[in-house]
Amino acid sequence: MIIGITGNSGTGKSEISKILAKKIDAKVIDADEVVKELSENGNEYYAKIVELFGISIVENNKLKKQQIAKIIYNDEEKRKELNKLTYKYVVDEIKKRANNTKYKNIIIDAPLLFESRLDKICNFTIGVIADINKKIRRICRRDNIEPETARERLNIQKEDEFYIQKSDYIIENNEKIDAINWEEICTKIGKK
Repeated sequence: MIIGITGNSGTGKSEISKILAKKIDAKVIDADEVVKELSENGNEYYAKIVELFGISIVENNKLKKQQIAKIIYNDEEKRKELNKLTYKYVVDEIKKRANNTKYKNIIIDAPLLFESRLDKICNFTIGVIADINKKIRRICRRDNIEPETARERLNIQKEDEFYIQKSDYIIENNEKIDAINWEEICTKIGKK
């Protein structure tokens, strides 16, 4: 079974993916981790990103992620072009990993699950939503950025309604993680 978990930045998708993976003995394929691996020097994805943004985004053979983030959060065209590259390279790699794992259950943790059409290989999708202020606090803590920058990032992401409409199940992650009804989730996806 393949379960897709998605939602905006700061909703706690990764933590939820890890907890659910333990409960149902699943392998987590984290799209952000795949991006990190593929964007290392020597990979084709890395070369295409440098081609798209120019050599100024490289320092010591590594991509300057903060600089790329600034560009894509302020330039819709560049963001769309980067997403196209990501869909091509990262989605292929995620599918490859899903096909080559020995685990019966797989969780794909992907912020752009629907946009990349990865939902098409999932048996079940979970959308994670959270209050805007919770998301901002989590993003600021995780990325060490100012609240205004976090808010700007969230402003270009999908509204909660998008995930509510498209996902098979919704988790509201506003409280403590142990307040989530894991039994209900496992029952919904057919796991006890």
